[in-house]
Amino acid sequence: MSTLRIKAVLFDLDDTLWPIVPVIQRAEVVLHEWLARHAPRVTKQFSSEQLRAIRMRLLEADPTYRIDLARLRQVALHEAFQVSGADPAFIAPAMAVFARERNAVTPFDDVLPGLTQLALRVKVGSISNGVADLEEIGIAHHFHYSIAAHQSGTAKPDPVIFHRACDALGVLPAEAVYVGDDPVLDVQGAQRAGLRAVWMDRSAHGVAQTLPQHIRPDAICTTLAELETWLNAHI
Repeated sequence: MSTLRIKAVLFDLDDTLWPIVPVIQRAEVVLHEWLARHAPRVTKQFSSEQLRAIRMRLLEADPTYRIDLARLRQVALHEAFQVSGADPAFIAPAMAVFARERNAVTPFDDVLPGLTQLALRVKVGSISNGVADLEEIGIAHHFHYSIAAHQSGTAKPDPVIFHRACDALGVLPAEAVYVGDDPVLDVQGAQRAGLRAVWMDRSAHGVAQTLPQHIRPDAICTTLAELETWLNAHI
């Protein structure tokens, strides 16, 4: 265990700072309704579930799509448009519709006050495999640095993306802690990159993650207030 004082706290986003499953579900409903109005040939041939099946097939064939989920969705839409004979000019606006809805997240109650307090004491950053737009969401000002997989060209749990964030914040990995809900991508990934890791247990909010016995986070928290209490002994 590192004895260096923590100088930076890095966060996962989806299911750590806000619930994402209901947001994605709603975004896909809104997108399908939009397509029904503007590209009806697509929706006559493909349900939301069938569009999702295209994405899963593409992802299975090429796992590198995990690094850029927006590109995965765009390529899947292009295939659906091509098969159905719909006008491809509507793909870009369809992507914009989905992005708007995907960014319509509601942070957990502890998040905004927690980020405000943390920024007074340490550098705050984020590392995400997703495509959330912090500017669009309205919370970018809470972070000194943020990076996503599609910007980095690599995704968690690859150590490279963790090290890139630490370098940008001017801290050693041993001076940073990563906070996330996914035991493998977030906790194990961060620890293997030399950071400390806090498992954010959001099960009270319906986030279905369990902690395997072989993965041992440096701490387990359910709120950012609990995280700050733990940090008191480490900064």
